[in-house]
Amino acid sequence: MDKESIKKLLEQVRSGSVSVDAALEKMRSLPYDDLGFAKIDTHRGLRQGFPEVIFCQGKTPVQVRDIVKRMMEHHPLILGMRADEAVYQAVREVADARYHPSAHAVIVGENPEIRHQGLILVITAGTADMPVSEEAALTAELMGNRVERLMDVGVAGVHRLLQNVRKIQSANVIVVVAGMEGALPGVIAGLVDKPVIAVPTSVGYGANFKGLSALLTMLNACAPGIGVVNIDNGFGAGYMAGLINRLGGSNQISESK
Repeated sequence: MDKESIKKLLEQVRSGSVSVDAALEKMRSLPYDDLGFAKIDTHRGLRQGFPEVIFCQGKTPVQVRDIVKRMMEHHPLILGMRADEAVYQAVREVADARYHPSAHAVIVGENPEIRHQGLILVITAGTADMPVSEEAALTAELMGNRVERLMDVGVAGVHRLLQNVRKIQSANVIVVVAGMEGALPGVIAGLVDKPVIAVPTSVGYGANFKGLSALLTMLNACAPGIGVVNIDNGFGAGYMAGLINRLGGSNQISESK
């Protein structure tokens, strides 16, 4: 349940359309539902503003399907990351789901309206980094943010980046996804006065060590204002960007009529 669900339920109790006992029954699973193989944190949307996200990798398609089925009782929007076609087909048995192959994501429910004015810009160093950058962009979008993408502007052709400086400087939060040596976040952080979330990817040749060299480069960046997430963790970067973007009352789109 999220804040809106709780508020709606309490208003129904106040109006008499839902009895106290019925409301208690709906809330009995707080703070989690136990499926045996998984304990679903149904309270997370209320605590953190976004429901629990399913990490599908390592789970069977049937397990993901059953988790989605139970989560649908509490949340209008469900996101599953690191999902493949088999997981998507299993989820379709119980829900009207969409599959985003570029982000390896399964979504149940409609994308929310944009609730935060600031722009989140997701920058990709190379085309091979796109699965991770799309994971970040999609996550931020589903949190109600305005997201734009700037692709294939790595340091090997820095003129491509410099031609987009104005767009980069207009963003409220910047996510930079890069493999190989991972130098791009440091370059961008030196151009802006906004937080930069750096995402190292496992893209690269042998001495890249499956993203370790890019991770160390980002951690040792000279420019201030950079936060680094784990290798290939586009979801973590998109989520962090969404949290940053919604901070501050001036950044919130007014819902008053």
